[in-house]
Amino acid sequence: MPPSFLSTSFCAWLLSLMLLTATVSCSQDQQSSIKSALPDVLTQAAGPQPTLDSVYIVKYMAAEPQFKDQIDWAKKFYKARDFRLGWFRDHELVPQAQTMLGVIGKAADEGLNPKDYQTENFDQLFKDFEAAKSDSTRRNALEKKIDVALSATYFNYASDFYRGTVDPRAVKNIDWEVKRNKVKLHKALMTILKERESTYGYYDFEPLHPEYDRLKKVLADYRALQRKGGWPAIPAGTKLKPGAASSAVAALRGRLLGTTAGATSEAPAVAVANNPGQPATAAAPATEKYEGELVAAVKEFQNLNGLKPDGVVGGETLRELNVPVSQRIDQILMNMERWRWIPKKFEADYLLVNIPEYKLHVMEDGKEAFNMNVIVGKELHETPIFSDKVEFVVLAPYWNVPFSIIENELRPKLVANAQGTLDRLDMEVVKGWGDKATPVDPNSIDWANVSEENWKYTLRRRPGPKNDLGNVKFIFPNSKSIYLHDTPHDELFSQTKRGFSHGCVRVAEPLKLAEYLLRNKPGWDATNIEQTIATREEKYVTLPEKLPVYLVYFTSWVDDAGKVHFRDDIYGHDKSLAKEYFN
Repeated sequence: MPPSFLSTSFCAWLLSLMLLTATVSCSQDQQSSIKSALPDVLTQAAGPQPTLDSVYIVKYMAAEPQFKDQIDWAKKFYKARDFRLGWFRDHELVPQAQTMLGVIGKAADEGLNPKDYQTENFDQLFKDFEAAKSDSTRRNALEKKIDVALSATYFNYASDFYRGTVDPRAVKNIDWEVKRNKVKLHKALMTILKERESTYGYYDFEPLHPEYDRLKKVLADYRALQRKGGWPAIPAGTKLKPGAASSAVAALRGRLLGTTAGATSEAPAVAVANNPGQPATAAAPATEKYEGELVAAVKEFQNLNGLKPDGVVGGETLRELNVPVSQRIDQILMNMERWRWIPKKFEADYLLVNIPEYKLHVMEDGKEAFNMNVIVGKELHETPIFSDKVEFVVLAPYWNVPFSIIENELRPKLVANAQGTLDRLDMEVVKGWGDKATPVDPNSIDWANVSEENWKYTLRRRPGPKNDLGNVKFIFPNSKSIYLHDTPHDELFSQTKRGFSHGCVRVAEPLKLAEYLLRNKPGWDATNIEQTIATREEKYVTLPEKLPVYLVYFTSWVDDAGKVHFRDDIYGHDKSLAKEYFN
């Protein structure tokens, strides 16, 4: 039979036999060279890998609703590789395919639904592919389909895992304008397929932030407890002070310590005071004294839930104790989702204000240098959620009075006696800004008829002890007119719920923060800062480098000790997110 009529598979077999036979009489180096060439020869005999084109990719993905939003990622991925297949080598699937499908099978661990990423039946496709290997035309067609299906499935899953299932900027009621997570999913896939290096854990489908991973571990613990029936409820109306005896103590002990009186704790190590606990397993006495380790557990629970740690059970403490485990699971899931919205990497140094926590965290070299309490906007004047960069520290600042306060609070007094009112409030009216501002006679203004549209001046309070901004403010220029600042009302920081401002963030230790931010600015040590403030003359000091600041909203997190914290949804953002996330 002429060679042109030989089958491809027979040619491959014959050629391989000849090459293997030839090695018998060759030197060791020649044998090695022939054997290393054998796979390439066999691949050529089996035919080249098929390639794709953008028309095929778009047509396939546009036909599947779950894949439509991922078309651009797929086009970028395949264009970068000249439309070569990504998941096949020498007509064989790479092992990363099964790894990815295994990860997707555990998507519930991430708070995601595995069914959302099971558009294709890959088990059947893989069987069809194995059966078609002797038919190069059908085999090539299946390779193309499987390859695009795997890529589309990856992008569908990775988009949710790395960028979030909800786009906060697309939903009106979700207030979140922190800069976007800019993960380039086509490059992430190249990393998975070992075609590029990356500092991120894309290889192993790892989360981008350790804070997310901590929540994920707690989620598993809480779900395990949910399967066992949750934690015991404390009877409604319970009011317990340390030293009191009550039949409710047994339930409280089971809730926080996972034991009955005298038993050994079996509570999971999530966090003693915020752990899932275990139902009591033995009969408890009718009454039991509330004391010792149980009082300590209640105080820790109160700390972890943003409550006053007085050890008294009742009111808010009772309410938080009786929040069902299902609700805590939902809260954890929503905060995991928020971590997907955060940029994939923070800068080395930055400020982070967690609004529901009422706390400012100063981060240096990726670790917390210190933190301090803050006051945030009240419910009707919410502190917005966004990110920016601090550029200036302002010492002895003026306070520019918002027109809403002029209109709603000061107008009648200004109409009656403008100069007297301003003298009493240590205020002045000026025209222009900064050093060019010039005083205006307040009696020359028709206060009864001023409006936001025709108001062309600035009403401001002079630097000094009455100033609403205190001695220091920290400016990150933004359209929302939000900044950090001092306050003359230090007594408010002793409150556990600190929503008192009109939107700006008041800091408990402004001089400490100012000294820290200016530590690398020659001539601006603590002494010079205080001396400048004492002059009562406003002074802008430019930071040596702009410092990123993040105003965020997390109602649940896990600290470095592994203890889970929960906070009230003070602005209702959890409620808004739940409508999108769980639907």
